[in-house]
Amino acid sequence: MFNSRVSGILLHPTSLPSPFGIGDLGDDAYQFVDFLAECDQQIWQILPIGPTGFGNSPYLSYSALAGNPLLISPQKLHEDNFLTESDLASLPGYPSAKVDYDLVIATKIPLLKKASENFKAVATKKQLADWEEFCDRHQDWLDDYALFMAIKEAHDGKGWHQWDSDISSRQPKAIAEWTNRLSEAIFFHKFMQYQFFSQWKKLKSYANEHGVRIFGDIPIYVAHDSADVWSNPDIFCLDEETQEPALMAGVPPDYFSATGQLWGNPVYNWKELLKTDFKWWIKRVEGILEYVDIIRIDHFRGFEAFWAVEQGETTAMNGEWMKAPGAEFFKLLKQQLGELPIVAEDLGVITPEVEALRDQFEFPGMKILHFAFDSDRANPFLPFNYVNRNCIVYTGTHDNNTTIGWFYDRSEEAQANVIDYLGGACPEGVNWALIRLAMGSVANAAIFPLQDILGLGTEAKMNTPSYAEGNWDWRYQPEMLSSDPRSHLKHLTYLYGRMPIR
Repeated sequence: MFNSRVSGILLHPTSLPSPFGIGDLGDDAYQFVDFLAECDQQIWQILPIGPTGFGNSPYLSYSALAGNPLLISPQKLHEDNFLTESDLASLPGYPSAKVDYDLVIATKIPLLKKASENFKAVATKKQLADWEEFCDRHQDWLDDYALFMAIKEAHDGKGWHQWDSDISSRQPKAIAEWTNRLSEAIFFHKFMQYQFFSQWKKLKSYANEHGVRIFGDIPIYVAHDSADVWSNPDIFCLDEETQEPALMAGVPPDYFSATGQLWGNPVYNWKELLKTDFKWWIKRVEGILEYVDIIRIDHFRGFEAFWAVEQGETTAMNGEWMKAPGAEFFKLLKQQLGELPIVAEDLGVITPEVEALRDQFEFPGMKILHFAFDSDRANPFLPFNYVNRNCIVYTGTHDNNTTIGWFYDRSEEAQANVIDYLGGACPEGVNWALIRLAMGSVANAAIFPLQDILGLGTEAKMNTPSYAEGNWDWRYQPEMLSSDPRSHLKHLTYLYGRMPIR
């Protein structure tokens, strides 16, 4: 997967600058690619890009394959003549350092609706042909998704299991009636997906042309309130009467939470998936690979065994490990799609069986430096314990504090342990000292949250696991990418042999 030593940046697109209140696929995204290329970074890692619901978590999406409409660039719609300058002239005063999701939704969705109506009136023959090709190509998930979203809106946002039984159970007559009744709303949701993926593919092409690969993310689970569960209830563990999750996903008590993490997603009915030769999962991976170059499978250990918590529990403490047919799945996936650019998120409770599954298919694992300093010298996250190069080292991830925040939240004794390992005081800042440590490791890839490149503190943290609100809203401002972090990042990339081979 990595034929040479590389490095890159972790930044979700919502964190990009933009005049529209949330990072999008407009000019600032292209400028970020330019920044990566200028600094000799070859990887842009992102979080899942699906449409989000309550809490705005990219890990709880209404679809495993759809894109987030809030990432569509109104400026690009204007360039395509679907919006006018006057449409973009009366924007509210968005905060520049955070995403105000409610304000963004209130102002951006009406713009997208206007663009949808204008598309019907002014689209060129080529644009109409592209639209039809997109709808045909993605019909197997797009039709269900657009209908799901339209029905959900008609039910004031209620989850699908709260709809009338005929449509929640997808009776053919009800499907036909709702499809006819909501044809305008269905068109709008398809239009948004067409625009999202049109803009995304252009951005990805630009990144690839500049030597940057897109590193995407597949959450192992999907949201219960999603088009996927509504359309494929047999492959999930649902209560037959209520259609709520009979077994909920999560993890037992760990580094992040003393009571574990109860995610609430339904776990998979692997027996049913096995009967179909994992058809849904294979289509999911195939679909994602159209839009990214590398895939991180979040919670990879769930393919060996997963933590299942019965309905009614309020924490993840009372669950049990249940086996999953990961080896069978990855064998079939490889047979159908060839060598796979998959990275295993192998954090948490990792057993020898999970490591064996990862290594059987030669998937790189992850090493987090924030986890390296709180045990003995056998800690697997200390760089001198990396047993091979086939891994990716991070300072921290989106679920960690920033390196500056992490360091100053530690006790004085714990800070001293870090400084001692790093060889004394860090005049360039502890964030750069950990970046330097990662860069110099044997790991094939080293990736850093942009917050660490910018030397930001806890105020720039992206997510706090187990907290449903107050996350995913950090944004950087253009002036932050000044010449200092650019030159220092480029120098360390050269110094530790991670520059592109030209």
